[in-house]
Amino acid sequence: MINIGIIGGTGYTGLELLRLLAGHQQAAVRVITSRGEAGTAVSDLFPSLRGVCDLRYVDPADVDYSDCDVVFLAAPTGVAMNHVPALLESGIKVIDLSADFRLNNVDQWNEWYGQIHKCPELLVEAVYGLPERHRDAIRGARLVANPGCYPTAVQLGFIPLLEAGVVDHKTLIADAKSGVSGAGRTAAVPTLLTEAADSLKAYAVPGHRHLPEIRQELETVADEGLGLTFVPHLTPMIRGMHATLYARLKEPTGDLTTLFSTRYAGEPFVDVMPAGSHPDTRSVRGSNTVRIACHRPQDSDVAVILVVVDNLVKGAAGQAIQNMNLMCSLDEKAGLAAPGLVP
Repeated sequence: MINIGIIGGTGYTGLELLRLLAGHQQAAVRVITSRGEAGTAVSDLFPSLRGVCDLRYVDPADVDYSDCDVVFLAAPTGVAMNHVPALLESGIKVIDLSADFRLNNVDQWNEWYGQIHKCPELLVEAVYGLPERHRDAIRGARLVANPGCYPTAVQLGFIPLLEAGVVDHKTLIADAKSGVSGAGRTAAVPTLLTEAADSLKAYAVPGHRHLPEIRQELETVADEGLGLTFVPHLTPMIRGMHATLYARLKEPTGDLTTLFSTRYAGEPFVDVMPAGSHPDTRSVRGSNTVRIACHRPQDSDVAVILVVVDNLVKGAAGQAIQNMNLMCSLDEKAGLAAPGLVP
C-alpha cells in the first residue's frame, strides 16, 4: 500500500485527488493539510466525501511525513518550494501540482511568477510529468512537476506534428478555453456566477503564465525555437477544457488521423477519434482521458487539431495520480479507469 500525504487539500485539485484516490486499491491518503481548516473534518468541508474520507485537516507545521511514501502538493504556486527539499531529504517522492518546478530556467521562473525561487537547484532535477512524452524519466524520478491543464491539452495536440516535422513550427496558434474551476476555489469577482455565466472572454492575451511552460516543452520536441501564439479563454462551465490548435503544413498531404493514431497507439488515456470528429468536453468530464480529432479544412495547408480534457483530472489531479503510479511501479491506469460523466 502506498501511503500518501496531501499538502493543500481545500481547493478543487485537492478535492479531486481525494475523490480519485478513494477508488485506488493500492494507495491510501494518511494525512491532508490546511492552515485555515486545521481540525476540520474533510467531509464537513466537502460533504461529497462523507463515508469516503474520515481524515481531518492538519496544520502543515504539525505534520510528520515520515510515514508517507508520496506527497502531493496541491497548494498555490510558491508554497511547494518551501516543503520539497525536506521531503526529498526524507526519501519521500514528491508530485507538485503547482508551477514551482515546471520551468528549467530560474530567471524565467522568477520573471513570470514574480518571486525568487528558493531551491533553483531542483529545477534541473524535476521531471516534467507528461507521461506521453517523459514516461521513462517519470518512472525513475523522485520529484515530478505535474503539468498545467492548458499545457497538457496544447502539447498533446502539437507533439505528433512537431515530432513528424510536418508543420511550420514558427506559426503555431493555440486557442484554448477552460471552465471556471480552472481559476481555483478562492473567491474572486471574475468567477462569480453573475460575472462568468452567459459570457465568454479571452484573458492574459499579452502573456499567460503557462506560455513559457508550453514553449519550453514544445521546443524540446522541435529541437529549436518556435513561434507560438497562445490565447486562453474563460467559458461559462464548471469544468472542462477545449483547445483548437492551428499549424501550417509544410506539404498539404498525408493522413493526420493516422499520424496521431500511430503516435498515441498504446497510450491508455489518449483517444484519437475518427477523421472528421468533433470531441466535446462533456465526453471527458470526470475522466483522465484526452480526446483528439484532426482536421484539414477544405483540403488546405492548415492542420486544425481539436483537443478536450477535464482540467481537474488529466489537467491536474488525474495526471498526478498517473505519475504516482509510474513512480511507484504500479499499473499506470490504477484509480483512473472511470469513463466520462454524461450527461
